[in-house]
Amino acid sequence: MTKNYLLEVGLEEMPAHVVTPTIKQLLTKTEKFLKENKLNYKEIKTFSTPRRLALLVEELNEKQDDIDEVQKGPAKKIALDDEGNWTKAAQGFARGQNMSTDDIYFEELKGTEYAFLHKKEEGKQAKNLLGQLSEVVMSLTFPTRMHWANYDFEFIRPIHWIVSLFDDEVIPMQILDVEAGRKTRGHRFLGDPISLAKADDYEESLKSEFVIADADDRKAIIRSQIEEMAKENNWIVKLDEGLLEEVNNLVEYPTAFAGRFDKKYLEIPEEVLITSMKDHQRYFAVREADGSLSAHFISVRNGNKDHIENVALGNEKVLTARLEDADFFYKEDQKLPISHFVDKLKNVTFHDKIGSLTEKMMRVKAIAGDLAKKFHFADQETTDVVRASEIYKFDLVTQMVGEFDELQGIMGQRYAKLSGENDEVSLAIAEQYLPTSAEGKLPSSKIGALLSISEKLDTILTFFSADMIPTSSNDPYALRRSAYGIVRILVDQKWSVSFNQLLPELIEMLDGLTPARLTTSEETIKQISDFILDRVKQYLTVQNYKYDVIDTVMHSVQNDPLQVIEAAKVLNEHHQDSEFKSVVESLTRISNILQKAQFNGNESVEEALLQTDSEKQLLVATNDILSQTVSLPELYRQLVTIEPLIEAYFEENMIMDKDEAIKKNRLAQLNKLNKLAHRLGDVQRLVIK
Repeated sequence: MTKNYLLEVGLEEMPAHVVTPTIKQLLTKTEKFLKENKLNYKEIKTFSTPRRLALLVEELNEKQDDIDEVQKGPAKKIALDDEGNWTKAAQGFARGQNMSTDDIYFEELKGTEYAFLHKKEEGKQAKNLLGQLSEVVMSLTFPTRMHWANYDFEFIRPIHWIVSLFDDEVIPMQILDVEAGRKTRGHRFLGDPISLAKADDYEESLKSEFVIADADDRKAIIRSQIEEMAKENNWIVKLDEGLLEEVNNLVEYPTAFAGRFDKKYLEIPEEVLITSMKDHQRYFAVREADGSLSAHFISVRNGNKDHIENVALGNEKVLTARLEDADFFYKEDQKLPISHFVDKLKNVTFHDKIGSLTEKMMRVKAIAGDLAKKFHFADQETTDVVRASEIYKFDLVTQMVGEFDELQGIMGQRYAKLSGENDEVSLAIAEQYLPTSAEGKLPSSKIGALLSISEKLDTILTFFSADMIPTSSNDPYALRRSAYGIVRILVDQKWSVSFNQLLPELIEMLDGLTPARLTTSEETIKQISDFILDRVKQYLTVQNYKYDVIDTVMHSVQNDPLQVIEAAKVLNEHHQDSEFKSVVESLTRISNILQKAQFNGNESVEEALLQTDSEKQLLVATNDILSQTVSLPELYRQLVTIEPLIEAYFEENMIMDKDEAIKKNRLAQLNKLNKLAHRLGDVQRLVIK
């Protein structure tokens, strides 16, 4: 027999950004609880609003399945000692089944007697287990927590009611002083309390009291209302999915409405208008049929259509006040030159252990200039990136960004353009922050890409040198994201750089631009290099490379993200080739021989000691590859070509020759090949079949 089980936790309004992650977390933990308690069910439906988190477990078995099974244990000679006493093996066997050694019996199986246990256990009633879900609720985690009254327990918001119904039966449950029952609550202003007769009544009963509990249904209603409004007014409304999600988690009974503002504010940059509406008021921006921004907005009320005109007027007044501020800031900022704002950065601290923003910009300028040479920038490109690095933080001290910090970089681009900076410099100021998330948009321009890398490199260098290094669980300055951004940009721009070489050069160059206390040791430089290269592993994992390919290339001699990733591409591309197995086996054999011989790799090959044609042919082929600057795809192709020579070499020569000089010479020859192979990685780590 099955029944439906309803669990609802009612609480004060949660922040919108935690609602969806929390209901997903509750679902995952409840699924785990039911599995561990061997309670079978059909599916679980979730409900969430700012004031409630709820699950409806459909077709939940009324009891656990009965257990009636025979478990085989150790052989009798292992279960009993010479004196007939139970051994630890027998005791452990019984204990593992929650039984005693008295329950053990022996039966013969294929000529040997074994210990057996007949485990027979009646399944527990679901109603006697479901109350433990209170522990699941109390185990939920949140980015921020609070406690209330005299309780030490912390949660996202105070809990006010709990519903726990197994069909029509209340399942006892208590969290702090709140006991579960069958009473839920409707909309805070429009609805009344509800006494649920049974679990199945939940969704429809709430609808009657102005609560759309299903988040997907609520979102669909909002989407439909906005689309209908846009159609009626011949507007274009591109729904921002992030904003839609946020608005959906702010309301229980959505009603969309339109408002308007004075057209004079359309002279303010679009980015400012949209930020004022979206980030500050949770409004959807509206465009006219020709694509231009309209002097209208759409918002969503938590309620019905009653007095909706007054609601619209109130929202218009609030938005007008913000736009008036924005208009003032925009005009005032333009009265001052960029140099005024750059000068003010001397008094803005980047971090108290590192220095001011002015000092940071000086270091970034030096890094950008150095990298521009390494990446072979044209003269004008170098001029542009240096100029961008001289001013790129100036908008942080403008009035507009002071009020709307979401616009940093965006207003920098706008003001730079208005001040006569060229398009490349202006765009780079906006792109300095990209990517803003792990898989976010990358800079579109070379100047912006180099400025972004230089900015992130300086941040990582200075924080590491100030001993503010991320731990496995703590990265308050998002240094991993910065390093991952560097890797992604290098790959996108196809820029090759060895961090083992670059970092010491940068440290020496920045010596006079960094406070003396921020010294960077060789150990720290290695930490930084490894830290950045660890993000290459993350990149390859995201790109779904096989684990053995990733492991192989991460142990290559390369210290260049682009080359490590190129090596992974080569191995991945040829993994299924017919000759791949033989090439890898030959190279692995070479590596194994060198490791076993503990060859240090310092000796050179003496041609006078070569005794066979296979030695001579392989040396010529190896030297030919070494004399060229070949790409990794070409290197692999050439390794495939010489693989028959390697096979012939092993067939004709005894590597560990009795003559010590010949042995060392042959090991040195193999070492040449091993170094070539290690440009691709440690091939011993490849899984081949």
